[in-house]
Amino acid sequence: MIRSAKIVRHLAVRVDLVADTITLDHQGRHRRRVSLTTDGGLEFLLDLDRAVVMDDGDAMELDDGRLVQVKAAPEKLLEVTTFNPLRLMRAAWHLGNRHVPTEITAEALYITQDPVIETMLRGIGASTKQVVRPFKPERGAYEAAQSHSTAAEGDDDHDHGEEGHVHSASCGHASHKHD
Repeated sequence: MIRSAKIVRHLAVRVDLVADTITLDHQGRHRRRVSLTTDGGLEFLLDLDRAVVMDDGDAMELDDGRLVQVKAAPEKLLEVTTFNPLRLMRAAWHLGNRHVPTEITAEALYITQDPVIETMLRGIGASTKQVVRPFKPERGAYEAAQSHSTAAEGDDDHDHGEEGHVHSASCGHASHKHD
């Protein structure tokens, strides 16, 4: 079976090398080792040294040099809005405090559907609406820093996210209190 052991970040993807695409939801884009089938039917093994979050537009480089470009699949999400930016920032803080993967835009926040979190958001004055769209949550600050020291090529765009962040003594962030 053909293999991929390298991720090419979207800014470094050479369009002339893209042989196929693969459409994956957010969870499907967070992988280390898995058999995958492209949109065109090509089967291959993704075999990375560590789990990586692939963003829309990134590509997996196959052993033969071809690229399989990643497309973010539409999925069921909650759109979170408020009547002013301060309340939206407050909602974002509460989501971050609970380690909820969140996509942040100028007008709204997007999260996966969760009735408990939805109730909490409504309780602090936010409005929620079910939508279907690709999910592109922020990558945690520690994940973005780690990507500089990995085999992921072309990872100089840090404004896209991974869920959560790492709590480790090596990053000086071993523990903290959540209210």
